[in-house]
Amino acid sequence: MKAPKAVAILKDNLWANNPIFIQILGICSTLAVTNSLNNTLVMTVGVALTTAFSSLTLSALKDLIPRKVRMIVQVVVISFYVILIDILLRAYLPEASRQLGPYVGLIITNCIIMGRAEAFAQANPPLLSFWDGLTSGLGYMAVLMAIAAVRELLGFGTLFGLRVMPEGFVPWTIMIMAPSAFFLVAMVMWWAKSVQARRQTAGKEAKK
Repeated sequence: MKAPKAVAILKDNLWANNPIFIQILGICSTLAVTNSLNNTLVMTVGVALTTAFSSLTLSALKDLIPRKVRMIVQVVVISFYVILIDILLRAYLPEASRQLGPYVGLIITNCIIMGRAEAFAQANPPLLSFWDGLTSGLGYMAVLMAIAAVRELLGFGTLFGLRVMPEGFVPWTIMIMAPSAFFLVAMVMWWAKSVQARRQTAGKEAKK
């Protein structure tokens, strides 16, 4: 894997083609777990690892998988890694596993994982596909962690369960409810697209 290619993939997945605010994927988990930084961290690490290892495996097997059953095989591979992560969470982080409940299993349905398998792993070598999957997961993680920080801080007055707001702070109840995630995601999308649009305009003017 060449360094320039790896850096280009990293920049693309973290910013230019971010799965949340550009591709609009993985929104369900944004609503489900982002009122707690601890839960968000566990979920996003799970998604990043699942995406990375699924892309690695599917890229390695792409020449052996018949086209007619490609989607079925992808789901089976993704399910394998999700089940593995669920087992590890139950064994080593039982409290996080209990709080996340069925959402760990629902990683299987996350569009980011299937999207990277179809868009990248099917046409690229295994190591590069692993890096693409991992960086896509990191782009997903960055946005969700930022949203979770705002929601937990204003909704509970804490960060990672530790109180940081002063005495007398009145929690914003709306922040621990799903609608707040909609508003925050929309704000992130608006900010990111505005910045990208300004940079594109500035680039065109500079060329002139």
